[in-house]
Amino acid sequence: MVRAPAVVLGLVCALAAPARADVVRLFGEVHGGGMYGVGTAGDQKDAAFFKQSPHGAYGARLGAEVLFADLWIEHHQFTDGSRLTTWTKFGLGVHFQLGLGGEKDKKENKGGYVELSTGLFFGVGTGQQVKPPLDNAQLSDKGFEAEAAIGFGTHLSKNFDFGVTVPVSYGYFFKQGAANDVSNHYQGVQGEALLVLRAQVGIF
Repeated sequence: MVRAPAVVLGLVCALAAPARADVVRLFGEVHGGGMYGVGTAGDQKDAAFFKQSPHGAYGARLGAEVLFADLWIEHHQFTDGSRLTTWTKFGLGVHFQLGLGGEKDKKENKGGYVELSTGLFFGVGTGQQVKPPLDNAQLSDKGFEAEAAIGFGTHLSKNFDFGVTVPVSYGYFFKQGAANDVSNHYQGVQGEALLVLRAQVGIF
């Protein structure tokens, strides 16, 4: 039985020409919006990082893209105005963008777009605001995540986009302590809805 997400991704790969023709692209994004998470399994599921964190979210992502393959570094902070937690993650994935305008708009990088991405990440979290450099004692949680995201927006110019992205991830996490102690382990799901301002430059 073919799963719907696989069908969608296959259609995008087969039919969608990329909105940009750059072979190598560097980009930076600023994010702002909301987050919700829940623990789903494991001894620490009720203390899951994203379940216990505040729901207001803001941060940034830096990345490099070669064709469809991406390398990402992302830092998000979660706050309710009185408390703050942080999550920093490093990932590899793929990203596809489909221009919604006519051929002229696509060539000039104008008009709207829809984008899909998926990736694997390793992340670390802190239960409070900290000052770098981080050491292991400051980390409350670590984990591996699989993420998929859908987004849409508009090209403001050749080098700037503005839009909305909705990433959803599933992860396997570890609380501070011995990594081989399963009582420190848990699994969880997390989602965000974020406004995105992106600056980008093509290298080749």
